[in-house]
Amino acid sequence: MQTDNIVVVDYDENWPKEFQRIEAVILNTIALDVLRVEHVGSTSVRGLCAKPIIDIDIVIDDYSNFEAVKTGLLSLGYEHEGDLGISEREAFSYDTSQKKSFMEHHIYVCPKNSAELHRHLTFRNHLRNNPSDCQKYGTIKLAAAKEFQTDIEGYLNMKGEVIIEIYQRCGLIK
Repeated sequence: MQTDNIVVVDYDENWPKEFQRIEAVILNTIALDVLRVEHVGSTSVRGLCAKPIIDIDIVIDDYSNFEAVKTGLLSLGYEHEGDLGISEREAFSYDTSQKKSFMEHHIYVCPKNSAELHRHLTFRNHLRNNPSDCQKYGTIKLAAAKEFQTDIEGYLNMKGEVIIEIYQRCGLIK
């Protein structure tokens, strides 16, 4: 899904519940084909401001059962978009008019050994356990959203320096 207007809001205590609602529907259909479903991204970090979009990684063992997962997601109204340039992470979109009862969300399917899954979990867990980095990241997100309200590339670039600092501290890059 394309972001037209960048809005970053204060943490909402309902975000974990919204994730659980979406997760329950997904698992009701494909539980036998997945290892777990992870709430990742800024909405998964208590106290962190975020774009109000739930990021979800569906974790599979490997690609041997990806077609079954894909078929299950298709039956729920999700459309496979491919990896969108990120290896070992398959993206799915949906028609927002068909999912009005759910908070906006992004769905990705990743093998358990995917570098992208590792990055998502490591960054999330670091922010959950390091309040100073969480605050620093939140501050730059708010500033970037204010400065680049309709420019996702500008928003991402402004956050980039802080993200790299945090990646270094949590061992994602040297």
